[in-house]
Amino acid sequence: MASGVRSTRLCLRAFRHAAAPAPRRARAPIYVARRAFSSTPTPRRPATKKDEADEPEVDEGGADDIGAAEPKESLDTAPGDPEIDSVDLARTVRFQEQAMASLTATMSEMAHVPKINRARSFWHEDEEDSDLITDERDEDVFEEDDIMSMAHGKLEEFREYREYARIAAWEMPLLSKLARPFEPPTAQEPLRFRYTSYMGEFHPAENKVVVEFSPRDMPLTEAQQTKLRKLLGPRYNPETDVAKISCEQFEHQAQNKRYLGDLVEKLVEQAKDPSDMFEDVPLDTRHHKIKVKPKFPREWRMTEERRRFLDDTRHKSQLLDLTKEEAGGLISGKEKIEQFFSARPRKDNERVGTGENGSEELVV
Repeated sequence: MASGVRSTRLCLRAFRHAAAPAPRRARAPIYVARRAFSSTPTPRRPATKKDEADEPEVDEGGADDIGAAEPKESLDTAPGDPEIDSVDLARTVRFQEQAMASLTATMSEMAHVPKINRARSFWHEDEEDSDLITDERDEDVFEEDDIMSMAHGKLEEFREYREYARIAAWEMPLLSKLARPFEPPTAQEPLRFRYTSYMGEFHPAENKVVVEFSPRDMPLTEAQQTKLRKLLGPRYNPETDVAKISCEQFEHQAQNKRYLGDLVEKLVEQAKDPSDMFEDVPLDTRHHKIKVKPKFPREWRMTEERRRFLDDTRHKSQLLDLTKEEAGGLISGKEKIEQFFSARPRKDNERVGTGENGSEELVV
C-alpha cells in the first residue's frame, strides 16, 4: 500500500507546472494516551512560536523515509482524493495504536511487582509474622504524635492481664453454682478416658484421647482376663495391671473416643471366644522394665528404742575412758609427740624454746 501511495504522489508532482515549494517545517505529531472513558473530548494545547522554532526540517526529496509527516504531504499534493485520504488516515491510526500498545506494555511491566519465593529465601525476611501486633509498616517514620509500637504491644499485654483478672474476680465465682459432688465410678464404668486441652489454642496433640482400664474390672472370668492380657501385648503394664491405649488418627476427640470404645468392645468379645483361649501362649512382659527404686532401710530408722541404745553406748564409752585415765592406761597423743621430740638427738642449728603457752618447742 505504501508503494502505491508513493507512485501516485510522484505522478501528480510530475504534472504540476508550478515551481516546487521551498522546504517547509513539518510539525512532529504529538501522541496522547487514550482515555478509557470520558464524556468530553481530549483537550489539545494550541501551538506556540517556540514549538514552531523547535520543529525539525523535513526534506521532501527523501522518498525512502516515510514517516509520520508523509500522510499530510500526500493530502496537500492531491487534495480531494478520497482513496489517498483513507489510506493515510489508516496508516496514521495504525501507527498511533502500535505506539500506544508499546507504551501500555512498558508501563504494565514497570508496575508489575516481582513475586518473591519465600521458601527459597535464607532468613525468611519477607514472611509475615502472625504473632506481631503491628504490621511493621512505616514504623521508622515517627511524627511525635503517638507511642512506639513496642509500647502498644506492652499495653496490649496489660489489657490481656486485666481481662483475665476481671474474669477471675467476677465470673469464676459463679462457677461454684455448677459444682457437683464427686461420685466414684461404678462397676459399670470400667473405662477411664483422658483428654488434653490447650485453652482454646491450636495444637496438633489436642485431638488425642487415651483410655485406661484394668482387666480385673471387666466382666470376665479368670481365664478370659488372662487371655485379654495376652491380647493387649505391649499396652499392658504387668506392674500396675492397667492397660493403656491412645488414638489421635481422627480430627476430633469424639471420633477418637468412639474408636477406642469400639476397640475395647472387640477385645472383650475376642477374650470371651472359647474356641482358642491361648493356653499354650505365655504372657510376655519383656516390653516392661521394672525399675527398682532404692528405699531407706527399715532397720536404720530412728526409733525410741534405737535412740536409748545409742545413748547407753555413748555413756559406757565415756565411763571406760575415765577408768583408763585414772588407772594410767589411757594413752595421750600429745605426750607421745613431746616424748618423741625430746628423745631425738638435736642438731647444731636446733634449740629448744618456750612457746606462747609455756611449753617447750623445737626451734630450728
